[in-house]
Amino acid sequence: MILLDRVTKTYSKNLGTALDRISLHVEPKEFVIVVGQSGAGKTTLLRLLTREERPTSGKIIIGGIDYDKLKDKDIPLLRRKIGVVFQDFKLLPNKTVYENVAFALEIVGVSHKEIQHTVPKVLDIVNLTGKEKRMPQELSGGERQRVAIARAIVRQPKILIADEPTGNLDPKHAWDVIKVLEKINRYGTTVLLTTHNAEVVNKLKRRVVTIQNGRIASDRANASYAQE
Repeated sequence: MILLDRVTKTYSKNLGTALDRISLHVEPKEFVIVVGQSGAGKTTLLRLLTREERPTSGKIIIGGIDYDKLKDKDIPLLRRKIGVVFQDFKLLPNKTVYENVAFALEIVGVSHKEIQHTVPKVLDIVNLTGKEKRMPQELSGGERQRVAIARAIVRQPKILIADEPTGNLDPKHAWDVIKVLEKINRYGTTVLLTTHNAEVVNKLKRRVVTIQNGRIASDRANASYAQE
């Protein structure tokens, strides 16, 4: 599903090497946690996966798509296969919960009938049934993050990248979000979660990839994480 083979990313001589010959293989339907201090290379890794950045060297293959052969015109199609959730939600403040999620379908030309059929199902997955008409400012932080997750999965991506999705949340709302990610993973979506939250990592007992100074320092199943 995700394959990186000796991937290096160098921005400039002044900034140095962000990633240094990283190799990583993630199977379909896996749930993988990526940890590391700020500046370790996690964000660069995610930007390479979504094709916001290109590697300086090495090979990336996602869902059978070889990034070396990917044309610019095909990047939107690639991004439909990859859902992304950010720490700061990025919701449209003037749209309701329903409209925020529906918008992700509208911009790719999905019919009104299909949107009416799909959006309620996705809101049910993220436990927001009954909140369809709420505006973002009427929601808790955890609820807003779950709207963001719904928007990211409404096009049924094969991969969901969650970049520090609990970073701004209190422990209860953080766990609400993590439980939703686990549910989505059980439905068959590959989940890649980056986090600084040692408690989340240690309770989940999933595969943990640790990045230090642009390299993979460890890659272990059922791992714990000591926050530095």
